[in-house]
Amino acid sequence: MADHEPDDATAPAGSGTGEEPPRQAPDDGVPGPAGPASDPAEDETTHPAPGHPDPAAPDLEARDLEADQQDYHELTGALNHRVQQVYNTFYGRVDAAESVFGFGAATSPGLAPGLVEPAEIGRVLAHYLHPDTYDETAGRLQSDHLLVLAGEEGSGRRAGAFAMLRDLLGEDAALRSLSPANSLTHLAEKGSVKPASGYVILDYAGETESDAVQDYNLKKLQDELRRRGSYLVLTASPADRRRLALKGHCVPWTPPGPLPLFEHCADQMYGAAFLGQLPAATLDELRALVAELWRPRDIVRAARQLANGTQAALEGLRDSAKQTVRDWFQKSPAPEDLLPIAALAFAEGLPERTFEELVVLLDDYVRNGDRPAGEPVSDEDAVPVTRPPLRQSRAAWSTRASGIATPVHRGDRCRSERTIVFASPRVRGLVIGELHALYGYELWYPLRRWLNQLALEGGPRVREEVARGVALLARHALPEVEENLLPSWSDGLSSQRLTAAFVLQFMCGDERLAPQALATALGWSKLGNGQLRAITAAMAFAGEAGALYRLEALNCLWGMIVRGQRVAAAARRSLVLLLATAAAEAEAERAEISLRFLRTQLAHTRDLRDRTLALESVLQILEAEGLNPGVPLTAELLQRHPPTARHLGCLWTTVLLSVRRARAVTALVRTLAALQDVPSATGSVRELGEAMRGALDRRQWQGLRANVSVAVRHPDYAIPGTQHLVQVLLGNLRRHGSTSNSLSLQGG
Repeated sequence: MADHEPDDATAPAGSGTGEEPPRQAPDDGVPGPAGPASDPAEDETTHPAPGHPDPAAPDLEARDLEADQQDYHELTGALNHRVQQVYNTFYGRVDAAESVFGFGAATSPGLAPGLVEPAEIGRVLAHYLHPDTYDETAGRLQSDHLLVLAGEEGSGRRAGAFAMLRDLLGEDAALRSLSPANSLTHLAEKGSVKPASGYVILDYAGETESDAVQDYNLKKLQDELRRRGSYLVLTASPADRRRLALKGHCVPWTPPGPLPLFEHCADQMYGAAFLGQLPAATLDELRALVAELWRPRDIVRAARQLANGTQAALEGLRDSAKQTVRDWFQKSPAPEDLLPIAALAFAEGLPERTFEELVVLLDDYVRNGDRPAGEPVSDEDAVPVTRPPLRQSRAAWSTRASGIATPVHRGDRCRSERTIVFASPRVRGLVIGELHALYGYELWYPLRRWLNQLALEGGPRVREEVARGVALLARHALPEVEENLLPSWSDGLSSQRLTAAFVLQFMCGDERLAPQALATALGWSKLGNGQLRAITAAMAFAGEAGALYRLEALNCLWGMIVRGQRVAAAARRSLVLLLATAAAEAEAERAEISLRFLRTQLAHTRDLRDRTLALESVLQILEAEGLNPGVPLTAELLQRHPPTARHLGCLWTTVLLSVRRARAVTALVRTLAALQDVPSATGSVRELGEAMRGALDRRQWQGLRANVSVAVRHPDYAIPGTQHLVQVLLGNLRRHGSTSNSLSLQGG
């Protein structure tokens, strides 16, 4: 049974008719809200019909589109590097219980929207201890069906939400995690809340409607939750003032005391008598160090470390790396030592010759105040100085920051080059934290100006490291990053926009910052915030942000394809990259979700102009290359994720039944040619043909047969391997014609 059939059941695919929308939507259950209307005033351009460019379009617009294309080349290269080149070097014993290797962020249960299975909830609550106010808070949720846990990040808000919902719904209940940018208006819509279900929204991003609208939607949602016997728990920071309508449902949340939680964990893991058997002096030191902790996860981790011996647990609690960084800063390092470390925090891993230029530039900004770096000093400002002897600056790294940073050689034997790196990735974050905690305007003002120049003029590798460092800075100074760096970058030149997009992507690697990165990207994408910020948001969604918040990214990008030409082009390229990274990372589920989304949106789009743009977008995805140059994205999907064949077949059929059929046939044959040397591809190609078969009637099949027979005569495709796969594809469709009409590929 086909997922959908074309409206015009009599027109052959090669008949030259116009758009032929499908009869019914796919049955995949992916929601398909309509995209926003275009805003010519904001996007500056209107869409000419795809394939018919406006002859009056200015050269400036063409240059802008070409520049955007170059940005996506750089973005594609960066994503490809992260996907395909992951190097992990280990020295000694490795504890990887909470690690992730490869591309993307470690996903904690509930962080990414979707179903949270009972087993995942059980792992989160394995050593859970109720705080003193738990019973009262859970009782309030039971009566109100809606609750906001307002507590500091790391205070166990998520575990508390899971525990209360599990107590109310049973241990076998699966919970639904919603996006932190989820609108209460959408959730309150009829049919959105399922019976006897639990919902969580972690790090809620707030609403933008007026107080009265929020009050109305909240009351409607609460009534719907009560009627359905379902519950919703949100977690948020106490300082967040955007949820005015929810203030009456906010409950302060504090974790249990560190010592009771530690003893509870130790009793569960090792038995009630374990701690009492330790020497008194050891137990006292252990308790003193644990008492300094406040985050439940750190306390549970300390209890787990007891399995490796008491001494190992004590060393872990003493945190030698953190103490080393603190000791170095307490010595009040001189500028000649401080500035290289500050520069390294935002430019790690570069060749030393490049890094030295950046350090000199930062030193210029510190010395010159408001004067642009490198600008000659006037005679009035000149101060005669005696130049000191040249320092052996490279040799200084052996003693400058022992235990914090060190030079290493990278590259092959012939082209090995020295680079400066931190002792570990964690040390980089610790250094940025100390810089923020100890130094003020006289360091951070020139440092911000330096970062602005690097974002504008630095090479791709420099700007990527700047973005990585700024994402680490956001852990300690998010308002500063949001107010002093990201606004100008997101609306600046192409190099700045790409840097801003990388910042949001790297922020998604931290579960505390990921919701804010999502809210920022969604804010940039809204109509009225300008096309440059929308393009920046699209680039952010092409990477980690899109991998983590899948449906939010897809909805946002799909809404952009009906906007101005530059924004639409960026959105299409980001949709391609989302699928390409899913294919390269063996993320079959993410690839299928994306393709189902495209099918559903295409089926729901009826407006003539919007459907024209939607078909063009889908066709460009079918024509696109993956992360490997020269290899079609569709070929990578069919080879690595055979279940995507069904979705690709439906998309291809819809485009074939339109005026774009010639390009669609070329893309189809090109995909088969790329798979000719892949023995395992036969099954995927056969399934692709099965998916296309149900959507074509006899005349449409004859038109497709004629189109393919012409396409395979091209010298690039007139080879046995491609011909075989074409026969496999079309062999599944022969029921539409007689044996004498079956396609013959002899002689090309």
